[in-house]
Amino acid sequence: MDKRTLYDSFTKLELDTDATLHQITALKKGVEELVEENAVLQIENQHLRDRLDDIEKQKRIDEEVVEPEMTKSRMNLEKLYEDGFHVCNVFYGSRRVGDEPCAFCLDVIYGERR
Repeated sequence: MDKRTLYDSFTKLELDTDATLHQITALKKGVEELVEENAVLQIENQHLRDRLDDIEKQKRIDEEVVEPEMTKSRMNLEKLYEDGFHVCNVFYGSRRVGDEPCAFCLDVIYGERR
């Protein structure tokens, strides 16, 4: 091998090595960015899971404390009943004498609450 070919081979090898080094550096930088982003996302994910658990616990507490609301139609029947009228199918529309309680009316209003 002559000196010129040997020198050219070294130059080519040096250029190839530089190019490979630049590729490795770029890949390393990319991996570092991905690792950092992954760590941030894991922390954010944990915070979101914690927040979701808090919301679900609060929802369960609220559901236990608060009775289910009546439908609008049952609320209307309740208002009529409180105004002194029967809302049951037995005495519907008649006045409750002395505002006496009526088991049939109460069953219509408050029975089978869901």
